[in-house]
Amino acid sequence: MNSTATATGKSAFLIIGYGNTLRGDDGVGPRVAEAMDMLGLPGVRTLAAPMLTPELAAPISRAHTVIFVDAAVDELREVQLRPLAPRESSQLMAHAADPRTMLALARDVFGHAPKAWWLTIPAEQMEFTEALSPRTQQGFAEAVKKIRTLCR
Repeated sequence: MNSTATATGKSAFLIIGYGNTLRGDDGVGPRVAEAMDMLGLPGVRTLAAPMLTPELAAPISRAHTVIFVDAAVDELREVQLRPLAPRESSQLMAHAADPRTMLALARDVFGHAPKAWWLTIPAEQMEFTEALSPRTQQGFAEAVKKIRTLCR
């Protein structure tokens, strides 16, 4: 993925799209990251991952702002963009973490938790397919627009 960064090694924006691209709408996060990478916006770095893992704490700590992008089956039927704050503790209870735990891990291990946003996209189908449902395709397009606006 894109590795555009400043001279200090920090990126202004880091977009992390996560989810399983083989499980229908769950793969929308990585697809948004890939679409943003194709735009080649200056100061924007993108990562696509199947899940949030501790290894992502290092690039998170080097960003000024991070945007986590994920599918959501229990959210309202619209794309949601919410500010995030780190959890009190960075302790992981499983092999994957949530965005707030990743921010805490970046803070506790690397000394910096960036400003952060959580962008969730409505998801309807999670079967074994690489196709997105029409609602999630619409959310994908809206998510890219929202991120472009934030990155200006």
